Amino acid sequence: MKSMDTGNRLAELEEKLAKYLPIYEEKRRNFRGVRHENSLSELQYTQFMVYKSMVDSLKKEISQLKLEAVAVSRAKNKI
Repeated sequence: MKSMDTGNRLAELEEKLAKYLPIYEEKRRNFRGVRHENSLSELQYTQFMVYKSMVDSLKKEISQLKLEAVAVSRAKNKI
């Protein structure tokens, strides 16, 4: 049951990554830095950093789940 939950969670995270990665890449392409005393620039920076953090977190959690799946698989093979 645990591996099924992990598989579902992994699929869900990969789906979210596929959704947010293109948005992050577009914001990164268009980001030109923060202009002093410019609220639009600051808002764009905030959005950029939110998407960057979201994508980084998704990638990290996906890699952790994959490592756990490999460890579980190796443990099952030893038994």
